[in-house]
Amino acid sequence: MTAITAAVRSLGGDFPAEAFGRTYRLWPEVADFSDLFTWDDLNDIIARHRLEPPRLRLFNDGTQVPQYAYSHPVVSKRHTVWHRIEPGNLHRQLGEGASLVLDAVDALHHGVERFAEALERHLRTDVQVNLYASWTSKEGFGLHFDDHDVVVVQLEGAKRWRIYEPTRIDPLRIDVEAPEPPDGEPAAEIVLHAGDMLYLPRGWWHAVAAAEGRSLHLTCGLKPTTGAALFSWLADQLRASATVRANLPYLASAQDQAAHLEALRKEFTAALHDNVIEEFLLAQGTMDPGRPMPSLPFVGSIPADESLYVRLTVSGAWYEVDGEGRVVMSAGGQQWTFVAPALVLVKRLAEGRTASLGELAVSSSLPVGQVAALVTELVAADVAAVSRRR
Repeated sequence: MTAITAAVRSLGGDFPAEAFGRTYRLWPEVADFSDLFTWDDLNDIIARHRLEPPRLRLFNDGTQVPQYAYSHPVVSKRHTVWHRIEPGNLHRQLGEGASLVLDAVDALHHGVERFAEALERHLRTDVQVNLYASWTSKEGFGLHFDDHDVVVVQLEGAKRWRIYEPTRIDPLRIDVEAPEPPDGEPAAEIVLHAGDMLYLPRGWWHAVAAAEGRSLHLTCGLKPTTGAALFSWLADQLRASATVRANLPYLASAQDQAAHLEALRKEFTAALHDNVIEEFLLAQGTMDPGRPMPSLPFVGSIPADESLYVRLTVSGAWYEVDGEGRVVMSAGGQQWTFVAPALVLVKRLAEGRTASLGELAVSSSLPVGQVAALVTELVAADVAAVSRRR
């Protein structure tokens, strides 16, 4: 079992019913995450990418370290300005207690991207993965809370977490009030060791510091799926109703206004049917643009090459079989209808698997040319990518 598979399986069982969105949970010794992202990977990314703040930043005792303390500006021949990291000064800042943060590392690293995609399929929400590295027992960020749930995997070293219960349940990024800091003792003090995993809902306060020597961990931020988001989506769906589209009768009598409100209430109540949450999640998933990737050098039709690999670049693809046995697939805001034998192919891709055109041809009993034509449609719609590697 791979580390990614082990992490995703840990988020099954009783986790959705007992912990998700409710309380923290610790899983000791889930897997060996050391190969998921390494120090060499971090060195390569810092050296080869232009990582302007807030993409890469340093914090020390809750204060952001100025960029000039570890980089200098460079003017390109096209007169753009970027900042080159100075390894010596970077090392000095980190040695003096700063913590390093690299945002959206899933967009910079193949393995972490696969981890994020697996979480997205399992938890049915967008995921962004940030990387944190520290070398001392200083708390880089101080006591704080996040406006999104997080799944943390410890890659190397150990990290001490002081966790406090929320002072405002389920805070939002755009909210009507700010939570007050906690004033009591922590609800838990946890030390994450390499291979451990932690889940923390949004709103739970925490302060984090390396427990012993250097530490490297990934924090996977989960986009919250809230009632506010559901209502916003429903408002768009209800535009199909003439009652909802009509002007509010604010110049009419109180009796006419009451009648109109009752009509609106009936429309809204009907829209909140028993299956509306699942309907909303399906709509969100099939509209999600995912993580588009080009399929160069193939700028036209995908060739009927059995050795080419294909995968979906969206995690919310949905499919069903219609009354005539055809396969209807939705992804990236688009929809396709394929012949019945394509069901095995579509199912395999929608599960997040990477497969060769040859494997898909064998499993579906379709000619490889027909598989390539189907894949061409998906690539042209920005929901799939083809490459030479699995």
